[in-house]
Amino acid sequence: MEPISTALLAALAGGAGGELGRQAWAWLGALARTPFRRSAGDSPDAPEPGSGEAELAGLEETPDDPARAHALSTALAVRAALDAQFRAELRRWHEQAKQAPAGGGNVHNTIGNGTFSAPVLQGRDFTGISFTSPHPPPDTPGTGAPSARG
Repeated sequence: MEPISTALLAALAGGAGGELGRQAWAWLGALARTPFRRSAGDSPDAPEPGSGEAELAGLEETPDDPARAHALSTALAVRAALDAQFRAELRRWHEQAKQAPAGGGNVHNTIGNGTFSAPVLQGRDFTGISFTSPHPPPDTPGTGAPSARG
């Protein structure tokens, strides 16, 4: 299984993805709290890997810390390598979590002082949009005024 992206983990910990992101983060927390299940061939004396709970809490506390995101990704990868059922559940979680929008749910658009000579599109998560507009007329040299067109 590929490691979980530290960017995805940090984004979800920071609240990205709106409701879908919150649900994915809660699901990961529940998954980390599931008991470790040994495979039939594992030695009973082998140490158990960390659950990932401590790393999850650390990243939730400081979502912009790349070291904490990396620690969580590593803890999940180690546990997935040793627990086949956890690996399958983590893979399912990962497929769902990747569907959460990368940006947060809030939109703050501001257009301030100035003159605008092109269309302005305000909103969030635009795809497949294209539009063109003519360039503004060039300034007449030495006057700072637009040239006359005939």
